[in-house]
Amino acid sequence: MENALVDSAILDKVKGWRAYVEAKLGFRNHWYPILQSSDVAEGKTTTATLCGERLIFTRIDGAVHCLRDRCLHRGVRFSHKPECHTKGSLTCWYHGYTYRWSDGKLTDVIAAPNTRIVDGVRGVRTFAAQEAQGLVFVFMGDRTGDIPPLAHDVPPNFLDADMHVMSKLRIVKSNWRHGVENGFDATHIYIHRESRLIQENNLLLPLGFAPSAEKPYRVIDGDQGPVGVVEEYGPHVIPAFEGKIEGQTVLRVPSDMTGKNIVPSTISMWLPCALKVDPWPDPRTTQFEWYVPIDETNHLYVQTLGSRVGSDEDKRAFEREFNKRWSFYAFDEFNGPDIWAREAAEEGYASDHHWVDEALFEADENIIAFRKLISKRNRGVQKPNHLRE
Repeated sequence: MENALVDSAILDKVKGWRAYVEAKLGFRNHWYPILQSSDVAEGKTTTATLCGERLIFTRIDGAVHCLRDRCLHRGVRFSHKPECHTKGSLTCWYHGYTYRWSDGKLTDVIAAPNTRIVDGVRGVRTFAAQEAQGLVFVFMGDRTGDIPPLAHDVPPNFLDADMHVMSKLRIVKSNWRHGVENGFDATHIYIHRESRLIQENNLLLPLGFAPSAEKPYRVIDGDQGPVGVVEEYGPHVIPAFEGKIEGQTVLRVPSDMTGKNIVPSTISMWLPCALKVDPWPDPRTTQFEWYVPIDETNHLYVQTLGSRVGSDEDKRAFEREFNKRWSFYAFDEFNGPDIWAREAAEEGYASDHHWVDEALFEADENIIAFRKLISKRNRGVQKPNHLRE
């Protein structure tokens, strides 16, 4: 991961969001969703990469455990041939170094049962894991006794007891920041103008939104909850229904509000990498998304859709609607262009110099506000492995 470093000369030129530009691998000491709960079976192992760290997971008596996927002895990955000879242990296939899942402590070396190393060597790093809304969240960091609550690192209302959430996970070949900025970009909806979802759900969607004279966003910054930037629509933005080039109209999209679903009312971005679109794609649903750093050129796109429910039958009805309608029209068909737009941005930012050369404009003020906020309020920049050991 040595190539995850940013040229120091470029960092010196960045004004106001140096830490954001430096964070190719994301920010340390934050909670991130990394798997669906169904991916971690009782007594089985699975793997994932988060912020450049390779991780291995299991479930023991219902609880998810997470270790760094690397043996202390020779540095090989446990996941090449995972061995769990007892319910609570993980053994390296190479020499039999055996660790407890609960705390990473080295307890035995099967190939050398009388070795003294078990009394002195440090353990394999463990990472706190917590399940919520069908997802496994991992706290990627160094803290043990003072880990912040999960509620501080997810958008408001995501953890509400009456919010039922369905999800889909996929890997996108771009840095996580291109996901963040694509989702929060008020004018990127230009790429969605031909989406089938607009007709399928009777949506009113302009070519883009320009900020009005009144600032369209507000910063939420405190110590007792999530930190983010909220962009409010309605009178705070000016929708563009007609596109012109040198005064000539070249594009038009419907602007008649009669009978249309007017969504969303707010779009918000939350530390460390979560988007909330409320309501969307329907007045009864809210979309929550994460752009989770895998490495410097890939991120995990965590798409979730939530709906308020009051009973088990409500849950089942929403699940049917999601599987029949929203999984395709919202996640695949509508968000498909977002994915290839991020991958195209990865090509544009392949040189770190574009962080200095980019030509941002008025509609990007909310993105700039988030860059500044996350640079100020993050709990640490994730460094490459060779700088963390």
